[in-house]
Amino acid sequence: MNPKFEEQKHSEEVESGVHNYSREQEWVKPEDPLLLERLEWFQDQKLGLMMHWGPYSQLGIVESWALSDADAHWSRGGIDWEKDGEEFKRQYFNLYKTFNPIRFQPEVWADLAAEAGFKYLIFTTKHHDGFCMWDTHVTDYKITGPECPFHTHKYADICKNLFDAFRSKGIAIAAYFSKADWHTPYYWAPGMARGRHMWRGPSYDPKEYPWLWEQFIRFTHAQIMELVSRYGRIDILWLDAGWVCARNGQDIRLGEIVEKARRLQPWLIVADRTVGGPYENYLTPEQTIPPKPMNVPWESCITMGTSFSFCYEDDYKSTRQIIHILIEIISKGGNLALNVGPQPDGRLPRGAISRMKEMGQWLKIYGEAVYGTRMCPPYIQGKFAFTKKNDTVYSFYLYDEDEIVKDELVIPYMDKKITCVELMGTQCSRVDFKQTENGVYIKLPEWAKKGKTPIAHVFRMKL
Repeated sequence: MNPKFEEQKHSEEVESGVHNYSREQEWVKPEDPLLLERLEWFQDQKLGLMMHWGPYSQLGIVESWALSDADAHWSRGGIDWEKDGEEFKRQYFNLYKTFNPIRFQPEVWADLAAEAGFKYLIFTTKHHDGFCMWDTHVTDYKITGPECPFHTHKYADICKNLFDAFRSKGIAIAAYFSKADWHTPYYWAPGMARGRHMWRGPSYDPKEYPWLWEQFIRFTHAQIMELVSRYGRIDILWLDAGWVCARNGQDIRLGEIVEKARRLQPWLIVADRTVGGPYENYLTPEQTIPPKPMNVPWESCITMGTSFSFCYEDDYKSTRQIIHILIEIISKGGNLALNVGPQPDGRLPRGAISRMKEMGQWLKIYGEAVYGTRMCPPYIQGKFAFTKKNDTVYSFYLYDEDEIVKDELVIPYMDKKITCVELMGTQCSRVDFKQTENGVYIKLPEWAKKGKTPIAHVFRMKL
């Protein structure tokens, strides 16, 4: 094994399953006018639904990662029934033989997503474990494979049925696809230099086995082309496993397959995560919000609970927390990809459903201040956050639970002259205001101080 290749396992791209994100300065602005137009569209959407779902959901453990021996120290904490790593891998790769989500109803998911205010779906077509949630023709390790009990179900081709259902509700489609594949022998090839001890990269050095690596490239290209040629309009190709890239000696000739895909779908945005360059069209912070606004397209991937995949004992963020996260993200110029892990039976968890419905209720009232906006100074300051649309600035005041609503507020906006201030809500009303050197002084109407503490007060300020 090439020592330099071996050292890659210490790459900083992933730490305990959480991906770092590329720097703003590394973003490459596309030259294609259509792609620039589509990135403007993307920045208008603000809220995406991310979903990690597969045979691993049956166990309620972190998706895929426990297969990597090099990541065992953090990913196998929930595995209490099997100590032998090799036996665990065999058990894991056989999970698809019992994966039978007979309560899956794609139309129900789509209806709920639309009600909740989601504008696009990011769905795991394939995670690092290599299990395919579509009817791929290059492997039987798939939801429609003969050994998967779900393969005879009317919704067996999960991606097809899910994508169709969401599109019917006007929700755009992002196909999550892992560039790594720990099931195919073209990536984790048996009997190679690593022996049985695996890590997130291939079991061999592609430079020493170029013929084998070429097979992996062809395998990967074939699967991507299946998704963009057989599954309708794909708005975003969302590529995970950033360690699979040329600088790590794992060149899959991504540009070649992306350009081929764009001949079929020229509008295709590509998010080649953590890699940088011309095919990382937007940045993807994970489980974090950047400390400062970013002047490039970006999206924070944040879980509703603690895990990306379904967890039996998960704790969900409150609706207040979720909306505050959304507001902070959009005030810094980003989108929120909120992850919900479906249950192994095909339903969404009850706790997730209730929060999605509550989000939708809030966004029906205040969505004007969210969708289609852009960031504006002072961005976020204390408990205030700001967005802008044309000649209107929106200011959010974020309330803690049980916080006492004050009679007066000073909105720290001093950029331009304000002509009118309205407090948005079920009964939107103009409020008295005075613009001072310290900001916009307003007095809250009586109706705004009654009842339980709001998630936020949202002010519409006309310039």
